[in-house]
Amino acid sequence: MNITTQAAIAILYRDNKYLMQLRDNIPTIRLPGYWALFGGHIEPGETPEVAVQREILEEIGYKLPSTFSFFGCYRDENVIRHVFSATLDVEFEQLALNEGWDMAMLLPSDICKGSYYSDNAKEERLLAPAHQQILINFMDNSSQHS
Repeated sequence: MNITTQAAIAILYRDNKYLMQLRDNIPTIRLPGYWALFGGHIEPGETPEVAVQREILEEIGYKLPSTFSFFGCYRDENVIRHVFSATLDVEFEQLALNEGWDMAMLLPSDICKGSYYSDNAKEERLLAPAHQQILINFMDNSSQHS
């Protein structure tokens, strides 16, 4: 039986910029060295909503606002991603990177380009294709409502 991994990830945004994590460049992890959204595995017995809150608190020390909302479910051959979105109610400098190689606030143009320079890596790194597509869908969806 093929058990698909389930993950809960968050689109966190502020001032038309989107928070992304540069994942550690460790070959044994999923998406090593790629820019991706913050989040992670859903533990047994955990709901996606509880998982995303736990992961964001663990990874950047940020408590999601009570107004965070479900954006959609994205499935591929390896993982089902439960995607949530929320405004970032603190300054970027108030976040603590507890997991990953780097983090940054990306502009829509950076997301569309598909790569971003990391000060920590000292080079341009690619966005994870699935996460880039999720953000493009979110930006398209948001622009229809503004």
